[in-house]
Parts: sequence; structure tokens; C-alpha cells
Amino acid sequence: MHTLDQLRSGTLAGVRRLDLSCDLQIVPPEVFDLADSLEVLNLSGNQLSSLPHDLPRLHRLKVIFCSNNPFTELPEVLGDCPKLQMVGFKSCRIAQVSASALPAQLRWFILTDNAVTHLPDALGERPALQKLMLAGNRLRALPDSLASAERLELLRLSANQFETLPDWLTQLPHLSWLALAGNPLGWHHAQPTPLDAVHWSDLQVDALLGEGASGHIYRVHHRQHADGLALKLFKGLVTSDGLPEHELAACLAAGQHPALCTPSGELAGHPDGTRGLLLPLIPQSFTNLAGPPSLESCTRDVYPSGLRISAPTAQRLATQLADAVAHLHARGVMHGDLYAHNILWDPHTAQALLSDFGGATLLPGASQAPRRALLALEVRAFGYLLEELLALVESAATGHDTALSAMTALAQACTSLVPAQRPDMTVVTAQLAALA
Repeated sequence: MHTLDQLRSGTLAGVRRLDLSCDLQIVPPEVFDLADSLEVLNLSGNQLSSLPHDLPRLHRLKVIFCSNNPFTELPEVLGDCPKLQMVGFKSCRIAQVSASALPAQLRWFILTDNAVTHLPDALGERPALQKLMLAGNRLRALPDSLASAERLELLRLSANQFETLPDWLTQLPHLSWLALAGNPLGWHHAQPTPLDAVHWSDLQVDALLGEGASGHIYRVHHRQHADGLALKLFKGLVTSDGLPEHELAACLAAGQHPALCTPSGELAGHPDGTRGLLLPLIPQSFTNLAGPPSLESCTRDVYPSGLRISAPTAQRLATQLADAVAHLHARGVMHGDLYAHNILWDPHTAQALLSDFGGATLLPGASQAPRRALLALEVRAFGYLLEELLALVESAATGHDTALSAMTALAQACTSLVPAQRPDMTVVTAQLAALA
């Protein structure tokens, strides 16, 4: 995080990214001294309710973050910034979004946790739009112009007021990651069997293992689990994917599978009423397969530089994950965030675990029409994952040409631009298993 003193002294000259969080009520004029270099401007966590009218003077600006500020409308000056691609206004008080506030090059748009009831038709007229994050608003409909958003790949609509979904939504050719939980869609699905309750007083809380968008994860000890457990305590806030209670419901519905990191118990008796889940403690040999998307990659994960795997490892990982996703689909769960950064794997054994149900959606019963169309979107996400695994295979791999060719053809089928032509995940699993 930078300081005002640094900015005013000129020591930040030439920086490409500026992060200022110091109760600002106006944007400091010295920001414009960085016009010839500044590409990312982060003003989150201030007291801003407007942006300067001459913001376009930052002629290289590509990304602006203004989350956790008391804006009530999206500043129209954003629409005048010629190179602006990413706009993030999470957890403000925005109720009004006008067409003139949308930059022509808009690619990644974050309005999570606001009070938006209507979006302008111009949103669908932004041809570069790939990522649209609208969870936690008051939307009842999407502009029909989004039917033409052919590059849209990720869409978060959780915790809004949708009673129906537009017919065109599942026909978007590139849409792969969709979150819908917490809308009054009237879908009927089987109620999952409740987990065993584990009382807070029976746990000994140890080290913090990590933190995600929806909660903190701790190592805990319980008398019946000698090797320890992991405890996820929900934050109780709207995340980029939706609400914690919807993640919990999806975890319950998901059930157990060798390649899923799903809970074994539900927390009871927390002194503050905080909800939580008990999960298996993952061995230290497991690591994330990839990191989340960068500002540049937008919707695609960033893999460790130099990571290479064998063809059999790629096939083993793909088969386990396909089977896990097929298991979820059979139980009416769309994961919604099927990404390598949500996959833990052991490089020595090629075992895989799919985690993080924050973007999951419980779908209508198997006989209800929307289910197959929605699941076809996630098949495309799996196709992307399969492409990425194939790209990691060592170029010198020999003796596996047939299997690699079959996996390549399967990835192409999964990513068909016609959703109805994509295979079911049970078919995908069977084809991968046959390659072993």
C-alpha cells in the first residue's frame, strides 16, 4: 500500500500501479502526475463518492478498483477512459448504473454487493466483456443485449431477485462459470441429509491454515480424529460468488467423493453464532494446481512457471476430476467455479481434490428442463481445464500419442460453441477412464 507522502514527494514517479487507502474524500491531484505510466489505480477502502471529471487524463489507465467506498452511482467519467478494461466497485452503495459509465473496452466488471436493480442495454454492447460479477444486488432481469455478449465466460448472479432466467443465457457460446444460488427461481430439489453436528466446546483450535473469499480455515483437534481436522468458519458476508449459506447447502448436497473436499460435520455452538464446517485435513504434500486468473488473463488461471507433467499424470488428474464433477452433476450440484486454482493435487501420486463450493448452485430436479442446459456450461469449463492439463504435458512425451489425441478431441467436444453438442460428464468420465 502506498502513502500520500510518497505520492506527493514524487518518489512514485513512473509506477504502473498505485494503491491508496487513507480515508480519501477526493482523489489527490498528484495522481495525475503519474499519467504517463499509471495502468492500475486502486482506491478501495476510502470515503470517495465521486471521481474527478478529468480522470481520462490518466490515458494509460486499464484497471480501476474503488470497492468499499460510499458511491451511490457508477461514475459516468469511467466511460470516457479510452483504455479502461477492468472496473471494480464491490461493496459500495451503488444503485444507479448508466450507459455512459461503461468504458468501450470493458472486459471485467465487478459490482458485487451493491443495490443495483437495473443494468443498461449498453452492457451487452461491450464486445470485449468476459467477466461479469453481479452477486448480492437486487436484479430481477438482465438486459437482453447480453444475448450478444459472445465472449462472456464468467457470470455471477447469486443473491439477487431473479424469478426466471432468460432463454438465451445457456446458449452463450463461451459461458463456462455461472453462479445462481440465492435467487427465488422456484426450483425443487431433494433435501440433503444433514451432517453430524460437532460442538465448538469439543474442538481445540490450532493454527490458521488459510483464508478464502467466504471464510477462514483453521486446523483443529477433536478426540475422535487423531490426525486433526480443518474447520472453515464462514465470514457471513457477501462474497464475489454469493452468500456463505448457499456454499454450505451445496457442500451438504455434494456428498462424499474421493476427489472432492467436502465436509464431514457441521459446527454447532459457536459463541458468536458463526456457522462452520469440519473438513478433512489435507496432507501437506498437496498444493494448488494453479493460481487464480491475473488482471491480464481475466478468466484463465495462472500456472506455476516451468510446471510440466507426464501424459499419464494428465490423464489421471483429468479422470479423477471428471468423475468428481459427474458425481456433483448427478446430485444436482453445479460447482460454478471449476478452475485449477480450486484443485489441490499431490505431485508425487497425482491425486486430486476439487474444493471451494462458494460459487455452487443447486439445480432443479433431473426432469426439469433447465438442468441439462446449465450443466452443459460446466462441461465447457472442464474442457478448458483439460486443455490446460494437455498444455502442461512434457513436449518430449512419447508412447502416449493415442491417449493425448483422444484427450485433445475430448477437450474440443467439451468446448463446442454449441452447448447442446457437448457431452455429458458421465460420457467424459468413461472416455477418460478408457484411456488408462
